[in-house]
Amino acid sequence: MSDPQILPVILSGGSGTRLWPLSRRDLPKQFVPLVDGKSLLQLTLERARLISPSMLLVASEAHRFLVQEAVEAAGVDARVLLEPVGRNTAAAMAAACLYADTNACMLFLPADHHIPDAAAFARTINEGMASALAGHIVTFGVVPTFPSTAYGYIRAGQVLAGLAPARAVDLFVEKPDREAAEKIMLQGGHFWNAGVFLARRDILMEALATHAPDILEACRVAVSTQRADGNFVRLGKEAFERARSQSIDYAVMEHSRDVAVVPFEGAWSDVGSWNAVAGLTAADAEGNRVHGNGFCVESRNTYIHAPQRPVVALGVSDLLVIDSQDALLVADASHAEQVRQVVDLLLAAGVPQATAHRHVSRPWGSYDSLDVGHHFQVKRLTVKPGGRLSLQLHHRRAEHWIVVAGTARVTCGERVFDLERNQSTYIPLGERHRLENPGATLLEVIEIQSGEYLGEDDIVRFEDNYGRA
Repeated sequence: MSDPQILPVILSGGSGTRLWPLSRRDLPKQFVPLVDGKSLLQLTLERARLISPSMLLVASEAHRFLVQEAVEAAGVDARVLLEPVGRNTAAAMAAACLYADTNACMLFLPADHHIPDAAAFARTINEGMASALAGHIVTFGVVPTFPSTAYGYIRAGQVLAGLAPARAVDLFVEKPDREAAEKIMLQGGHFWNAGVFLARRDILMEALATHAPDILEACRVAVSTQRADGNFVRLGKEAFERARSQSIDYAVMEHSRDVAVVPFEGAWSDVGSWNAVAGLTAADAEGNRVHGNGFCVESRNTYIHAPQRPVVALGVSDLLVIDSQDALLVADASHAEQVRQVVDLLLAAGVPQATAHRHVSRPWGSYDSLDVGHHFQVKRLTVKPGGRLSLQLHHRRAEHWIVVAGTARVTCGERVFDLERNQSTYIPLGERHRLENPGATLLEVIEIQSGEYLGEDDIVRFEDNYGRA
């Protein structure tokens, strides 16, 4: 990796559920295609590419292949640090500093924000360089456009001598209630806290050593016990688990006297609720916003997200209607911030849709669960060109494979053979088997599973191209 003037570090370890049913534990919002068919992570990578062609990502080990897909789609040069467990932004930033060993300033960017004008954002970052080089930790505050209760605020002080437009940070303000947010707007001099930071590596390391030495030390051991895995770097599990889970704001920024803020005047959203997502779509004359196959009839101020089937809102107002393949959310727009509580309710009830989608990405492609019944399940497997499932067996189920597109290479016991469209085969219970795509086009297979237990954990892997256990 080259040593640029600024090294972007994308923080992609979040697993938020505020955009359920699209965002779930197994597919957090940064991986959901929300804007022009692109995920927020891909858009963040493309934005960072304007600043440097090389970058680091810090992500959850559970999402490594989703990260890899976004990196490939964005066409960037990136190394990926894998967190074995989530430990918030302080540990993620400490690990990145310890791994980078660079003379560049480090720019930390959340993976799940939407900034339409990437060029304006890059110019703002460059405006903070002088202050960062002078030894300040620079944060970028968004000029507020309304009294939001969903964001924290930064109260700015005097302009730093010779470092304009950077200003000293007087105070970090917690998310306010409505009355406090309105007072903040009237006072002026406050910015939304976007969680974007720029600093020299040595300055940030010094701040961590002063204010969060335990986090820094745990991450130092985790980095020293790293294990390379292709383009991934797996941090030492035992050491990283010992790191205290705390945001960089609480761990460092609120205690440091050398934090500066540079205003960003462009459009920005952390896409933290369905109301924020709705705001990405233009409204019609009645205030309705529609993404996909939605129809509003005699309705007002209603948002419909319907990427697959037709969804009709008739005679309603101020609703959020979010449709997906296996779950539906209908909510009053004023209750958008309570979606997390809904997910907690579903988790307590043991509803699988609380955490997992019907459509699941895998490093070799994906599968979609089409139907489930008593002792059977039907899936549609899509295998990328060159993709190979692991050599595996199941103790409690048998499988039938029917090729509907492309060419399949099948390993079943000692036999290896190819199947073309409209051909099929049977994999007995307990038989070693593998499916792969030797062709140049997508392979699509209908898989019919039958047996007493059909869970994804009934799998024994003998060989795997993707480092899975």
